[in-house]
Amino acid sequence: MNDMLKPEVAAGRRWTVAEIEALFALPFNDLIFQAQTVHRAHFDPNEVQVSTLLSIKTGGCSEDCGYCSQSKRHHTAVEQENLLELETVLDKAKAAKEKGATRFCMGAAWRGPKQKDLKPVLDMITAVRALGLETCVTLGMLKEGQAEQLREAGLDYYNHNLDTAPEYYGEVVTTHTYQDRLDTLDEVRQAGIKVCSGGIVGMGESRTHRAALIAQLANLNPPPESVPINMLVQVKGTPMQDAAALDPLEFVRTVAVARITMPQSLVRLSAGREQMAAPLQALCFLAGANSVFYGDKLLTAANPSAESDQELFDRLGMRVMGA
Repeated sequence: MNDMLKPEVAAGRRWTVAEIEALFALPFNDLIFQAQTVHRAHFDPNEVQVSTLLSIKTGGCSEDCGYCSQSKRHHTAVEQENLLELETVLDKAKAAKEKGATRFCMGAAWRGPKQKDLKPVLDMITAVRALGLETCVTLGMLKEGQAEQLREAGLDYYNHNLDTAPEYYGEVVTTHTYQDRLDTLDEVRQAGIKVCSGGIVGMGESRTHRAALIAQLANLNPPPESVPINMLVQVKGTPMQDAAALDPLEFVRTVAVARITMPQSLVRLSAGREQMAAPLQALCFLAGANSVFYGDKLLTAANPSAESDQELFDRLGMRVMGA
């Protein structure tokens, strides 16, 4: 192992796209060994953090993200729903906690929240946190001052994915820019909220694009505390419904590279797990993934049940973090 890739050197450095491409190109066994070495230097390799994600406002989004079932520009089976009532959200949060979740994430299909929309979400954050759960929201792009309001309500994490590389972003979204995404992440950091940010693979991007996405995330100062790695879920009616499936081992490589370049982050298996067999998920955990979403649904996409996840954890001898 050369100096560039030692665990103690990997933390806190800036990565070039070429260096990350070199990681991707390693023999698979060497890459996994390296990722596992880094993982063990920073985490218990047999623990997994568990979050639950709830859509608190579904559909009708004005943006044109090519993968998204909730854009009103696409013709999908998702029906628009208004913001959920506080009691409904609390019931879902209590159920999530009973099943072992330690973080409760709430997502709203907005370009960004208007001030009138933000107030009930602030109440949800405060109430969910009072249950003893960490809180996370994904509400789109934030205006000046909104991150501070979220922090004052008790928000722990804000999710805002970069999705893909800057060079490929125009193939995925045209209604806002990459810089818009980075600006929101900066607002969140300046407010003292932890960052949850990752991407989606399998959208027709190249390996170089995947390397460039990882570089963007790893070079944030500091890197995100949580890094969701999503496999594209092909939704009928979206522009990406016929995207070519990504090689599963390339997905594992992406997880491993994320672990090596962001050694202290939680790397989360997110969308697409419903289509992943147990051996593939096990490889992802071996590659350094240590977080998942519990629950039957991720916003609008299917997800493995909490019971099937627990069965998998038992088979692998893994424990839920904080349980």
